[in-house]
Amino acid sequence: MSKQPSWWAATSAQSRRSGVGIIALVVVLATLSWVVWSSPGSPVSQALSAVISGTEQADGSLVAQNKDLKAQLTALQGRLNTRSSELARAKQAASVVAAGNTKGLATAQERVRAAESALLGAQNEVAQLAAQADAAHAAPVAGPGKAPTVKTGSSTASVTPISAPTLAEIRNPTSRFFGMYTQQAPFNWATFDATSVSVGVQPTVTGYFSGWDEAFRSEAVTRAWAHGSMPLMTWESRPINAKNGVTDAPDYSLPNIIDGSFDEYLHQYAKDVVATGLPVAIRFDHEMNSVWYPWAEDNGRGKAINGNNPGDFVKMWHHVHDIFETEGANQFALWVWAPNIINNLTATHQTPEYLASMYPGDDYVDWVGLSGYLRPPTSTDTRNNYTFDYTFGRSLAQLRQLTGKPIVLAEVGATETGGHKVAWITSLFESLAKPENDDIIGVSWFDLAVSSFVGGELSTNDWRIDSRPESLAAFSAGLSNPAANFTLVPAK
Repeated sequence: MSKQPSWWAATSAQSRRSGVGIIALVVVLATLSWVVWSSPGSPVSQALSAVISGTEQADGSLVAQNKDLKAQLTALQGRLNTRSSELARAKQAASVVAAGNTKGLATAQERVRAAESALLGAQNEVAQLAAQADAAHAAPVAGPGKAPTVKTGSSTASVTPISAPTLAEIRNPTSRFFGMYTQQAPFNWATFDATSVSVGVQPTVTGYFSGWDEAFRSEAVTRAWAHGSMPLMTWESRPINAKNGVTDAPDYSLPNIIDGSFDEYLHQYAKDVVATGLPVAIRFDHEMNSVWYPWAEDNGRGKAINGNNPGDFVKMWHHVHDIFETEGANQFALWVWAPNIINNLTATHQTPEYLASMYPGDDYVDWVGLSGYLRPPTSTDTRNNYTFDYTFGRSLAQLRQLTGKPIVLAEVGATETGGHKVAWITSLFESLAKPENDDIIGVSWFDLAVSSFVGGELSTNDWRIDSRPESLAAFSAGLSNPAANFTLVPAK
């Protein structure tokens, strides 16, 4: 499915002009990071000193509060060290560009952008926790369950550190989550919040995409949790700018990953997950039972895709998962295995046996999911009655035969083309209210309008919840139905 566009897109004609700018930016970031992270007078050092002093001098509830802040700040120092490593790698990539290798420009730009964004996010965390440390030391009158206050001129402001439930609490929720993918969230909340206000409910999951040419974007995780939602990262083993439908990516073949070509990257990625210290759901190499991604195994007609072999997907998943386990990252990573609905796949890919051959096993998966859309009607799809059962029924039956893991509708949308969107949305929520679907614990809606060429003609599918007033009304009514058991957080 379509991904969020890159923030910084470049053309080859800009390469030489951009190279000098990249190096200059990296030098500035590296210098700034050294000042922020290494100086004895840095906010981290000051905050740690304040917490240590407060722990030594205080008693009662303030001691416990200071100890908690000290632990948070110590963990933050580890994350800042990780950011320093990212900046070093960005600087190295920029030097490739300076040497005249324009092929490395996109990677250099992406790493610098990620490093800059991570630095800003880390600085915000430093300032927040430093202020709380000062407040905790100076204002022990904050009662149980209350955040300490920080004086800002003649007024006061409450400071609350980023917090999240444990992975164990997330794995088995007592109510359903409503999630969304939007154009820029969690890096920009404008569209996300506007749609939330239209629906009347704040999503508790934020979906976004990331590729294997990107370092772990800790700011995506911290921004999501700070906004009150769990980050759901669709992690694709290909570059972030790769086009959908292109399966030829030999550098990213499953055998290459299994043989260790990306081990250095994966170990560092897992370390960065640990350093961030917050849960993240990872929808890894989704729709693997299809024929349109380079991690698929075959095209349904006996031809291998991207040099992959039968059984390689499971081997690859195990390999990546095991690296996370070695680095301790599985205490924060929630693994989501999410195939595509089987309706329109080739006949060989619609069988329960084929789906089972792609499943890594219960020890390697926390949730199972599905991508499923109401798409424009076709002349050959005569069985489609635009209901939940047609879209998801057969696929859900195969998932339930395969495992008892919780199920998420991990990527869902409905087009306005054909005029069936309202009926389909109504059927979706009516079906979720039925007891036989209690094992479905959440829905993440793909809230974008996407244009693409279909059969040589430009076609636009408007998947957005508020594409028309009637569609929005049906969605809001279904979501707020108590029988559907969604977590209903009022929109901000």
